[in-house]
Amino acid sequence: MPHLSLTALLVHDYDEAIAWFTAKLGFRLIDDRPVPPGKRWVVVAPPDTLQRGGGLLLACAATLEQRRMIGRQAAGRVFLFLETDDFARDHAAFIAAGVRFLEPPRHEPYGTVAVFEDLYGNRWDLIEPTP
Repeated sequence: MPHLSLTALLVHDYDEAIAWFTAKLGFRLIDDRPVPPGKRWVVVAPPDTLQRGGGLLLACAATLEQRRMIGRQAAGRVFLFLETDDFARDHAAFIAAGVRFLEPPRHEPYGTVAVFEDLYGNRWDLIEPTP
């Protein structure tokens, strides 16, 4: 059965992005290997995510057009959704790690949610779905 496994995320620098996702969001570095010529195959993901599918392929921008799109892959809309089973725990941990939230947490019919930005300005939802 097909499933979505990776989402490519444009980055300026592999090591900078790896450091941010592992230190700020607690992601794990799943894979980091050279891909000639001069590229790397770099995958990060939250703990236990890849068993369910869904990691980030960090893609270093190679052209001027790609560099212009870093941080704007969804044109200012929320681009990625990070689901949690404990919003308060992860929200507090992310704030302590220096993650920048754009709003206070809010309660919606679908769950508790707040928007944050990654190191390049892409917008994410941290969300604990309503059971």
